[in-house]
Amino acid sequence: MVLELAQIPVLAGHEEDFERALDTAVATVLSAAPGFVSFTARGWCVERPQVFLLEIEWATLEDHTVGFRGSELFRQWRT
Repeated sequence: MVLELAQIPVLAGHEEDFERALDTAVATVLSAAPGFVSFTARGWCVERPQVFLLEIEWATLEDHTVGFRGSELFRQWRT
């Protein structure tokens, strides 16, 4: 398994919107990606309060770097 650690900057004042959108994106987009194993929302960074921390597990590195990042699902995820 491969563990992806992501730090996502969020515009001030949009934190609640981001969290709602993240829930939807995980349920409808990320979970549909081949090789997706699990997702953990770590929450807001203490040192950088506008940054949200995520952990995403993939079955293989290629599932993440080639399969997901090269797919339409990745475009939807970024939206």
